[in-house]
Amino acid sequence: MHANLSLLKSKSAKNKSSSQASISRFFTRQEGDKNANKSGRNSARPCLGAPGKVSSGRSRVEVYKGDAGGCCECELPHRGPTRRSETGPVKTTVSEPSLNHLKRKAAFSFSQAGGGTGKKSAPEAGVPNKRTRSIYTPLELQFMEIKEKHRDALLCVECGYKYRFFGDDAETAAKELNIFCHPDHNFMTASIPAHRLFVHVRRLVSKGYKVGVVKQTETTAIKASGATRSSLFTRELSALYTKSTLVGEDVNPLLKMGDLEEAEDVVQDSSSNYLMCVSESWGRQSKELVVQPSTGDLMVDCFKDGPSLSELESRVLKVQPVEILVPCDLSEGTERLLRNIALASVQTDDRIRIERRDSQHFEFGEAMKTVKDFYADPTRHCKEKDSYCPYVHLERPVISCLGAVIQYLTEFKLERVLLCTSSFSSSARPLFQTTGAVRGSLLWVLDHTQTPFGRRMMKKWVTQPLTSALEIQARQDAVAEILASGSTALPTVRTLLQRLPDLERGICSIYHKKCSTQEFYLISSVLARLSAELQTLLPAMQSQLCCSLLRGLLLETPSLLAPAQGFLRVLNESAAKKGSKTELFTDLSDFPAIQERKDEMQAVLAEILSHRTEIRQTLRNPSLDYVTVSGQEFLIEVKNSMSSTVPANWVKINSTKVVGRYHTPFIVGKYKRLQQLREQLVIDCGREWVNFLHRFGEHYYILRKGVCHLATLDCLFSLAQVAKDNNYCRPELSDGKQQIVIREGRHPVIDVLLGENDQYVPNDTGLQGDGKRAMIITGPNMGGKSSYIRQVALITIMAQMGSFVPARQASIGIMDGIYTRYSNHPASHIR
Repeated sequence: MHANLSLLKSKSAKNKSSSQASISRFFTRQEGDKNANKSGRNSARPCLGAPGKVSSGRSRVEVYKGDAGGCCECELPHRGPTRRSETGPVKTTVSEPSLNHLKRKAAFSFSQAGGGTGKKSAPEAGVPNKRTRSIYTPLELQFMEIKEKHRDALLCVECGYKYRFFGDDAETAAKELNIFCHPDHNFMTASIPAHRLFVHVRRLVSKGYKVGVVKQTETTAIKASGATRSSLFTRELSALYTKSTLVGEDVNPLLKMGDLEEAEDVVQDSSSNYLMCVSESWGRQSKELVVQPSTGDLMVDCFKDGPSLSELESRVLKVQPVEILVPCDLSEGTERLLRNIALASVQTDDRIRIERRDSQHFEFGEAMKTVKDFYADPTRHCKEKDSYCPYVHLERPVISCLGAVIQYLTEFKLERVLLCTSSFSSSARPLFQTTGAVRGSLLWVLDHTQTPFGRRMMKKWVTQPLTSALEIQARQDAVAEILASGSTALPTVRTLLQRLPDLERGICSIYHKKCSTQEFYLISSVLARLSAELQTLLPAMQSQLCCSLLRGLLLETPSLLAPAQGFLRVLNESAAKKGSKTELFTDLSDFPAIQERKDEMQAVLAEILSHRTEIRQTLRNPSLDYVTVSGQEFLIEVKNSMSSTVPANWVKINSTKVVGRYHTPFIVGKYKRLQQLREQLVIDCGREWVNFLHRFGEHYYILRKGVCHLATLDCLFSLAQVAKDNNYCRPELSDGKQQIVIREGRHPVIDVLLGENDQYVPNDTGLQGDGKRAMIITGPNMGGKSSYIRQVALITIMAQMGSFVPARQASIGIMDGIYTRYSNHPASHIR
């Protein structure tokens, strides 16, 4: 023992005199490097812990083990306050083959903690040296192993009550989050509190980084009683986040929720976080697939582009994705265009993130295999009525994008949104922005919705006008009845839509099994409340409403939202709001594992409580009871003046000037067992919680349809409000006739911007297929020529989305496209 200690001290002295100089690409250190920086400190911090096994070998990696109390990087479990080893640090060595394996795996570099300036050459770094030693703590080795698998991600590693960054990740996090970064052992490190993880992850993601969250998968009490008690806590990558994949409890938690009104903004992020996948083939044919993982919306498109790539540029600027997925062998022109668009924003938070993938993922053969395997997998069952393989109806080029998107979203565990095949729709060029701001656009005029999911649907209506006369007529009938009806039910329904959280994102988060108990309770309680209140309005709606669209929406919605009530009934409201999964379920008949664990805990607790009788007899104190101090339970307080009555085998936990606090050997064993059961209960409850979310997810498509009905009602109320406020008229649809006849038409946007003080001058339009087919507009600059042309196009779009229009009278045929060309810009179209 003494020989081992003096050998370790000798090596420690050498480490002090040497430096934290160049750590080579393969993580080796040369002990005899005379050029090392002598101002560095010892890279290994002595700590107490269990002895490790020593293996033979000439080259060795020294690993220092320690306790789990957080005194060092080792984080090995404690043995108790009075049983800590007094032998000092213990050295574990790894044989040369293990070191060579580590060298082969390490293909990335980290920032050096000590700050030496010398670097080894490539040949020297790759050849083992007999005198070369690399000293890393177990946590550092664990981090390097995970980082090797996820080189493009910035990793947050859970270490007790905080999350830590290492190496280059720490320097990046310190710069972006404005936190302190300092050298510790072999790497630079920075840390953030665990309860602020969601704030900092969102900040890093908004700046364009891919962020990975690494969590501990073991607990202290269970590990201390297991066969691996002397090893490091296991950690795994639990989640990855980018701008388009911000779905999960880590980035959208409800930490405090006094009532539902306080938590209404939990999922209020209504921005369209679209992921756009772009690929191209010969003949300048491009294809795109746009998906929003947080809501399940998808759009597909395939188009031919010219040398200026105006079609692609137009789609990117109008859809405004937050992330674009492209192959690494993109053409130079397309690469330049996307890079310029991504860097166009002045603020980093607004920039589009470009994700480049291996071009093999975009090849048709590979993509087709991925798509077939994905939709043929029996574990990914879809209970949607019209569930079928969507690739049967997709164009061959689009399948290449779909395959790449499936592989990409699988990394984030968000691929299930692609199972909802009814979400696939053709892409249209959005009309909800003009110069980059919503104000002054057609969407700005029409959007008076009250819910986030209603606003998203209004965007769809504006960007995808209808071409079916029956569907347009149904929307117009609904708007007309809202305006003219004296029904008491309709104002009540619109009141119910106020101050709702984002139900669409909420149920999608539950479907991904990435929501917290607080968010689940909020979403399910709102769904249940809406179902109950709409149910009470059914008699009035059946007797007062005539429009088939309104009747269908309002009569179906209560039954579609009803499944939420059953899930809400088994939850403990107080525990759900606090995030306590161990007390979450009120009826444990459906959760036998939790019931069994709680019965075991109750039995152990009863034994500890009955042990008080023996303690009272030993200390001759009939009123003695257990106390809890600083989280330590079942403590026996004895005055220091009476310490002579304490048996010698009792374990002293802590003391003050007045009393000492002890555990009997019986309590030591039973308390340890109780802690193990408590931690196992947390694991069991977490597993049952995931199963609970899975059962809720079986109703996802029904609930999503109900929320879609609410969004449709919100949009219809909005269109009615706009028509009433601006004196719009109902356009007449002339199905089968090619005509645009408008009397006293007004530009919908300019009319609102001017207001009542300066009225817009109305204009007539008369175009007919069998008569006047063209008009030439002339006039001076700033005379309103372009505004007039836009006015005709916007009125046509409003008519075909089912809205009333700004005119005294209008008769418009069904159009399948609007073609525009300004100055020398290439022709473009809206369909």
